[in-house]
This record gives sequence, C-alpha cells and structure tokens, in this order.
Amino acid sequence: MASIRKRGSSYLLVVSMGYDYKGNRIKSKQKTVHPPEGLTPKQKEKWLNEQAVLFERECKGLPQEVDRSITLAKYTELWLREIAPGKLAKSTLARDRQDIHRFLPVLGHYKLTELRPEHFRQLYASLRKVRNQKTGKPLSECTVEGVHACLCGILSDAMEGGFLDHNPAWRTYRYAGKKKEKVIADEATTQHLIVALEEESLKYETYFKLIIATGMRRGECCGLQWGDINWQERSIHIQRNVVKVTGEDIIVKETKTVAGDRYVYFSLEMESLLREFQRECAWETETYDGRKLEDTDYIFRRHGHRLPMTPSTFTWRFKLILKKHGLPPCPERPLPSAHQRQPPDRRWG
Repeated sequence: MASIRKRGSSYLLVVSMGYDYKGNRIKSKQKTVHPPEGLTPKQKEKWLNEQAVLFERECKGLPQEVDRSITLAKYTELWLREIAPGKLAKSTLARDRQDIHRFLPVLGHYKLTELRPEHFRQLYASLRKVRNQKTGKPLSECTVEGVHACLCGILSDAMEGGFLDHNPAWRTYRYAGKKKEKVIADEATTQHLIVALEEESLKYETYFKLIIATGMRRGECCGLQWGDINWQERSIHIQRNVVKVTGEDIIVKETKTVAGDRYVYFSLEMESLLREFQRECAWETETYDGRKLEDTDYIFRRHGHRLPMTPSTFTWRFKLILKKHGLPPCPERPLPSAHQRQPPDRRWG
C-alpha cells in the first residue's frame, strides 16, 4: 500500500512504481491530502488508509512504459542482470542458469505476449527425449520439473514488472510416470555402514556418524564451529550452511529457514568421538598453524585455512566408502536420516 507521511496539517501519499524494462527506477507518484475537520484519531487513520488504497489503485492503473514486444530471451537477459542477483542465492541462480540453457533454444525467440500453454507442454515433452551427455540416459523428471519451476519464477517476475497480464506457464506441467519412492537404509545396512566408518580416518568417521546421529544436512555439518557445541548439554547449535558453486568461492551463510536454526543432541558415545577428534584438530593446529584451536574454527576445516571443507568432498568420499565395503549406492541422499528410521545402534543417537 502507499506510504503515508505527515506534513503539518496535510499528509503526503507516496506510491512506488517499481522499475522500467531497462532496469531504471520509475519515479514514484505523490499526492497531498487534507483530512476533513472534526475526525477522531481513529477516524482520521481510517480515512487516510482509504485514500492511500484509492490512490495506489489509481497509480497502478496507469500504463507503465514497458516493452511489451520483448522476447523471452531478452527478458531473461534482463532478469539475470537486474532481478535475480538481488533475489536468489548464488547456488539457486547457478541451477537456474542450467535450466535457462535448456529452454532458451526452444522458446527464447517468442515474445512474452506470444507464449501459450502448448509451447511449454511441447518443451517438456521434448526435454524428456533428451539424453544426458554423461550417462546417455534420458533427463530425469526432476530436471524437467526444475525447468518448469524456473520458467514460472521468471514469468512471475515479468508479470510484476508489467510485461505480462498473466503467467502462461502456470499449470502446464504434469509429472510423467510414477514418482520413485525414496530409498532409506534398513537396520542391517546402517549397522554395516557404522562398522565401515570405523575403518576410516577420524575426520570422516566423526563427520558421517554425526550426520547419522542428528540428521543434519551435509552443508550444515560443514558449517559447524567448535563453539557451536555445548558439552554440558551435549547439544550442537546449527546456524550456518556451506555452499559451493562451481567457479565461485565457498559460501558460508545462515540456514535456509528460521526452522533450520536449531539445536540437535548427541549421546555420550558421540561426545567421546567428538572430543577425540577435537584433540586431533588441536594438535594439527598447533603443529602446522602455530596457534591454538579456537571456538571459531570450523570442526571440518581445510588444512592451513580458516575455511570449512567443501560438502562435495564428503559426498565423493562417501561413495568410495560404499563401494569399498560393498554397500548399495544411495543417490537420493548420502546418509540415512535419524528422523526417518529407528537407529539399530543407539550409541550414536
């Protein structure tokens, strides 16, 4: 709604008009109003709010200077340059760029106003026939669904900018085939995994057992610092997430949602393993870095640096562990979540 600013006995209504198709801010609309005399404070507040709503409707009804003939390719270029960087995380933007490379060759030449639902349905049908260059298999349905989500997001922003009156991509995607049921490790497999981890280095044993015990994500585990551990309560405060985008420096950011900032708890056996690993880290820090281990040091950090390890390093290592010990591969999720199963060994819960 329009903002309301008091100016003496009058009030100034201001409506933001957003940005034009070149990415320049459009001059806001303003109007001065004088409330009728004799109104009580509540009546005056209600009158001003009504005037603000009416003025905003009046302003938004005015034609905006946008290029309604812009193509999807040109708008996507504008979106990547002006809108996406301030709206999306780098990891999300990197994934969207991959989806954009998939739909632009097919739809990029269309004007936004020319796009119709059948264009999107034909796109999704053609993507299902494309072969993955690495595996030779058809693109997964998850990939096709991601392209649809990316298109819907871009065209929704086009609506907000006044380029479109509606989103032509809405309700054009339907999941093909049956959704695969998530594979979760059973008790025997998980017990085999725990025994296998005890043959690995202390770092990898600690990392993977910590994930099994708490169900935290791999990026959250990489973002842990020694100061996040409360030894008295045997709890860990999860408050960071580590992300690595190809070609970019490693990113440490807050958890994705408010609910992601949480505490998890561990057992006496897990405490013993953590303390043993802490002693090893303290020795390495003093020996190779010439300093004491600090609370702000990452639990799983790069040698000689104050940076966390890359999550994909552990994913790669986990695949090697599975192969080495004859365990089934788990493409959906690298480790069974403690919240999805009953752990066969209560030591780590």
